[in-house]
Amino acid sequence: MTDTRIVPIVMPKWGLSMKEGKVTGWLLEDGSKINPGDAILEVETDKIAGAVEAHEAGVLRRRVGQPDTVYPVKTLLGVIADPSVPDSEIDAFVSSYVAPAAEEDEEDQGQKYEFADTAAGSLRYAKRGTGAETVVLIHGFGGDLDNWLFNIDALAEKATVYALDLPGHGQSVKKLEKSGLAAMVAALNAFMDKLSIGKAHLVGHSMGGAIALQMAADHPDKVKSLTLICSAGLGGEIGSYVDDYVAAQGRKDLKPVLEQLFADKSLVSRQLVDDVLKYKRLDGVEGILKSLSASLFAGRKQQDAPAAKLAGKLPPTLIIWGKEDLIIPASHASLLPGARVHVIEGAGHMVFMEKASDVNNLIKAHIAG
Repeated sequence: MTDTRIVPIVMPKWGLSMKEGKVTGWLLEDGSKINPGDAILEVETDKIAGAVEAHEAGVLRRRVGQPDTVYPVKTLLGVIADPSVPDSEIDAFVSSYVAPAAEEDEEDQGQKYEFADTAAGSLRYAKRGTGAETVVLIHGFGGDLDNWLFNIDALAEKATVYALDLPGHGQSVKKLEKSGLAAMVAALNAFMDKLSIGKAHLVGHSMGGAIALQMAADHPDKVKSLTLICSAGLGGEIGSYVDDYVAAQGRKDLKPVLEQLFADKSLVSRQLVDDVLKYKRLDGVEGILKSLSASLFAGRKQQDAPAAKLAGKLPPTLIIWGKEDLIIPASHASLLPGARVHVIEGAGHMVFMEKASDVNNLIKAHIAG
């Protein structure tokens, strides 16, 4: 029988393809009191670094994982337990711990992305969870569905969650008959139709937020709620990021551009830069990015204002912003009357990665409410 007084801390699985991670350091000492959401240790993958957070309250009784050591997903890294649990029982738990076996078909299916053949072309997507509520995650300019690696599984605990690559991004079709916001909304609508998603909670980041807003204006019957994260479509001005991103041709140019996304610049790993460069060099990508930039953000000004079209008919809306956002000013968070607003300290444009636990909890509460 499992002793519920003892809670294992294990190597997390961030994203569909993660198989292992490196412990870069512990943030707490043995004996530290822990509350849900507290950061316990830091882990680095080949994609990004992040903190492992507690899901249960208790005391950090044992640190097992060693710094600068790589461990497979689900490996025991530490133990949380009540002070009343004897050390002998902690010792026995650690010595007898066996990583949970992969769920049936996890190795075959869990790593796979799926593709939907839509009116907009082939769109890659991932699906998680089986809950009654449906959530669609919409990434920003130059991003892809893997941007949501810290969010998709957490949101899928009580919902069915889809994350897609928009046309011209990730592994989706690298062709757009028309550019601009309308084309992206048409692609999202075609994706939902193809997968028989009748009505969903839309979560949009940056350009994805503008797409979600326009979707709510054009197809209100398909939008149950909006969550807008550092969203375009609310105000006018925008930083130099889009122009800089499009212009960057090599590692030396691209790394400082990507650093604009985060309050913590160390999160921009060599692998992240390499992955973005690889994407930008795919056939068709440069033309699509230039076209989108010109139609949506010409002259560092947002060319569309979909929020204005929702006056008086705004669905339940949550706005989340990183206070240190260098891409779109955090002041835009207050520009949509009727929305609930949360501005999070110590985070930038990628607040949903830098403060994943806070953002996930906000979104889950919004959907439940």
